[in-house]
Order: sequence, then C-alpha cells, then structure tokens
Amino acid sequence: MYQPLADALRPASLDDVCGQEHILGSDGLLRRIIESGNVPNMIFYGPSGTGKTTVANLIANKTRRKLCKLNATTASSADIKEIYNQLDTFLAPDGVLLYLDEIQYFNKKQQQTLLEYIENGKITLIASTTENPYFYVYNAILSRATVFEFKPVGANEALRAVKRAVTALEARNGVQAEVEPGTLEHVAQSCGGDIRKAINAVELLFSAAKQENGVQKITLDDAKLISQRSAMRYDRAGDDHYDDLSALMKSIRGSDPDAAIHYLARFLEAGDLPSACRRILCSACEDIGLAYPQAIPIVKACVDSALQLGLPEARLPLADAVILLATAPKSNSGYLAIDAAMRDVKAGKTGNVPRELQNVHADGTGFEREQGYLYPHSYPNHWVKQQYLPDEIKDRQYYIYGENKTEQAAKRYWDEIKK
Repeated sequence: MYQPLADALRPASLDDVCGQEHILGSDGLLRRIIESGNVPNMIFYGPSGTGKTTVANLIANKTRRKLCKLNATTASSADIKEIYNQLDTFLAPDGVLLYLDEIQYFNKKQQQTLLEYIENGKITLIASTTENPYFYVYNAILSRATVFEFKPVGANEALRAVKRAVTALEARNGVQAEVEPGTLEHVAQSCGGDIRKAINAVELLFSAAKQENGVQKITLDDAKLISQRSAMRYDRAGDDHYDDLSALMKSIRGSDPDAAIHYLARFLEAGDLPSACRRILCSACEDIGLAYPQAIPIVKACVDSALQLGLPEARLPLADAVILLATAPKSNSGYLAIDAAMRDVKAGKTGNVPRELQNVHADGTGFEREQGYLYPHSYPNHWVKQQYLPDEIKDRQYYIYGENKTEQAAKRYWDEIKK
C-alpha cells in the first residue's frame, strides 16, 4: 500500500525533529519532560507540518504508553469513552496516551466530557490545535494541561528535511537525482515553515521529473511552479489572519513602510481586500489622526479606488495609502480622548447638561426661561470663556495636544486667544 513520503520519513528520535529548538533543544523544557518519562497532559499549539503529531508518537514510544489517535473533526465523546472502556485490554504498563488532533473542533460539552477520562491519570491527553488554545480550549482542560507552542520551521531546518526526502526517494525508486542548484533551497524557503508541505513538494518533483539515462532531472523551474503561493498560511477565521492584521497596523504605527507593505502584500496575495482596507482606514484615524488630518480623506479615496478597481490593480492605491501612513507623522490624541470620555460615560460620570447649553424650551412654566448662553461668534476671535461640561466633571480634560507640528500649531493658536 502506498505510504506518503512525509509519513514514512517521520523522525525516529527527538534529534531528528526539524526546528522547535526552543522546546526540543538540548536544554528545552519539553525534551527534559519527555526524557524524564513523567509526561503530563499537554496541548501542542502551532501551524500544520511543524512536528506536533511526530512528537506525540515519540512520547508514546519513549514512555511505553499505548498511543490512541483521534481527530476532533470526526471523533465524538463516545470514541473517547470506548478507549477508556478498553484500558484493561491494552498491553501498556504506563497507561494510554490519547492524541486528540484539532481539539478546537470539540465543543464545550465534548471538552467537559473529556475531563472525566483524564482526571485519574489512566489516560494522558496530548491535544493539538492550529488555533490559539486560550481562545478555543475549555479553561478546565487548560488548567490540567501544559501548553507548548510549535513554531514554523526555519528554511535552514526545512532544508535538512528536504535533503532527507531526496535521499529517501532515490532509494525508494532506485534512481539517482540530479538537482539543479538552488532547487532544494527554494523548496525549503517556499514551504512556509511546513515540513510536510516541503516533503510533499519533493515527492511531486520526483514524480514530474524527466528521466535521462536513469537520472531524475529535478529543476528549479519545476520547483517554482509547484511552490506558487504555497508559503501562504491564510485562514480568514484563524489566528494567522488576525496576526497579519495586527502586524500591518503595528508596522504602520511604528513608521516602518517596508514591513507595512509586506503585510499588505499578504492580504493582496490572499485576495482579502476588505480586511486590508478596513485596517488601513482605522490606522489613518487611530495612529496618524490629528498629526496629519488630511491622511484620512486621502486614504479613504485610495480605499474607494481599490474597491472599485479590484485586484490586481487595487494593489496600487493601497500601496500608496500604506506608505503614506507609515511615513506620516503620528498622533493618537483623538483615540486617547474618545476612550477617556467613553470610560467616564460608561462609569456614569455624566451629569446634567449645563442649562446654558440646553435646547431652548419652556420648562413647564409657560414661558421660555433665559438660558444665559454666550454666543461665541459675538465675541472677538469667535471665543468666549464658558462652561460646557456638566458640573460633576467640569474640570475633566480628555484631549491633550500631540507633540507634532499640526497639533502644536493649533495649541499655540488657542493659547494665544485664551490668555
């Protein structure tokens, strides 16, 4: 029966695992736990193809535990109960290791049921997820488990797996491979940190390669065709999506046009115009704001143009908008002011609108009462000292002028008038 190469090449020891040096290195915490043999309930969190299942297999072998695998997309609470009921039939002196893949697909009730079977230690849970467990995993399970994050594998480590795959395919097919320089490096770089994807790419290259005199010709051009868009990790409902949104806005805020344009490119490559446009519009108001007020209508015009043009042309006005924002002076004074005001309103710090600001009306007395409102346009410079906030918060200051040319000019103008 055919066995995928990625499965056949699963590491047989921790030293063969690519990447994850931060937890599996010579002094990594997870390595020390595994080598101690006293393995607790754990949650492996990280992208696909980073070694989560492989490490679970290695733990089962190391600890002499029976490994039972379930995938939460198809499994049910009954499947876990069945494993529990068969504990006595398993020839595993140290109990059972339950590997539950994609635990985020278990609903809250199913996760609560899972607790019943891991409480007494006969079943040790290793759950894996590609989503943030602190958002998707029930708190009671989190409190009984240790979370380990698996990170995308770097290109240098991925190259090690790619070379191993070439050697394995040569042995499997009884042929010699002639690999064009730079090809394996390209596969390792373009796999997006996913070792499974990299090995699958090598296997596909072998299948498609031309054979001359018993030699498989592996070319860089073929590798580039196979890897088109392969490095993209994009799920509009997943963590990567929100990480990219956060990185785009923080790069603009940090005035790094190169990083900002890079994260914009991720959204454009994924065809997600709405998310990018919304974040750019928000940044114009939140991070540039009153330091360069014209940025707001300019960016709005760029976004409107992008949505009207559609891809691929939409990249042009959006690139202009992102670079404009990243290189513009920054101020969050408006953002701070409205948030401070809303905190007071939510806390009930409001009070009655001063009488002189109220709408002109009769207060049930049969005649209109004098309000005492001072009309600013009737005074020099269109300003007159007058209380506008309610008495309870009359001295509250929400807006503080930002340290930029535009806001400081406005401050000097009003300081001169009000003195």
